[in-house]
Amino acid sequence: MVPSSIIPDASEEQTLSTMMAWRVHEFGSPEIMKFERIPRPWPGPGEVLVKIKAAGVGPWDGWIRAGKSALPQPLPLTLGSDLSGEIVAAGPAVAELRVGDQVYGVTNPRFVGAYAEYAVASAGMLSARPTSLTHVEASSVPVVAVTAWQALFDHAQLKAGQTVVIHGAAGNVGSYAVQLAHHAGLQTVATASTGDISVVRDLGANRVVDYRTQRFEEEVRDADAVIDLVGGETQTRSFQVLRRGGKLISAVSRPDQNLAKRHDVEASFFLVNVTNRYLREIARLVDGGKLRTKVGAVLPLADAREAHLMLEHVRPQPKGKIVLDVGAS
Repeated sequence: MVPSSIIPDASEEQTLSTMMAWRVHEFGSPEIMKFERIPRPWPGPGEVLVKIKAAGVGPWDGWIRAGKSALPQPLPLTLGSDLSGEIVAAGPAVAELRVGDQVYGVTNPRFVGAYAEYAVASAGMLSARPTSLTHVEASSVPVVAVTAWQALFDHAQLKAGQTVVIHGAAGNVGSYAVQLAHHAGLQTVATASTGDISVVRDLGANRVVDYRTQRFEEEVRDADAVIDLVGGETQTRSFQVLRRGGKLISAVSRPDQNLAKRHDVEASFFLVNVTNRYLREIARLVDGGKLRTKVGAVLPLADAREAHLMLEHVRPQPKGKIVLDVGAS
């Protein structure tokens, strides 16, 4: 006979098979986010179940919540993509990852599912967590660091000695772009506000232009590439600083192709593609002391709505990545 003390009651069984998650049932402002108990997911082929230790918060999470995602997002959905945690189950056809592995990366190509106690993630979008980082630090890295890498090396195809202009250099993507450019031997001209000049220079920029007091198009000529992380008027003015045949790469909006033809340059927009190949290389650079992370605010999972109010500038927005601590300690 089994002692009654070790038989879980109904509430315990529900806790074991469910989890807390931030859900969106209709698109809108942060107020529509609901923190609720839902069934715990299970991994399918090529997927793993991750016990989330920390989840990064990015602008794309706000776009998805508001219904402005570039990808179809069927409702209801669980917000969040950046994650760091431990694999607790693996589906069929998962070769490189094992239960117990400490991993970081993103959930899936739709960028949803991570603001939760557990998340199913595509195995190909995860890699071993950098050993020098905590879960909170690691969760701040994947999307922004891979975006910076792909902008510089996959899309702009820059090589050592070439000159790149990086707009928004003090931001979360920009700070990685400056560090990666420096590590690759590029000549980096970064734009930043007055208060961020010393920070950006410390990250490795060869030259920093104060966009509040200087017109960058009057300071730079014949650059090989511009990495646009700002958009708008900054993007439009950027065509003037490129050499003929140069490249304008934007991670925020589609450049004007008529302007590109007029200036005889290439101009393109891209969506980041996070895979374990990039995550492994970034982890190597982080653990080798070549890349520094910057976490701006850490909130408990239950305060994810506050994080989105920061994204919307309703609350003060920190310098550095916003992270949800799901149980990293």
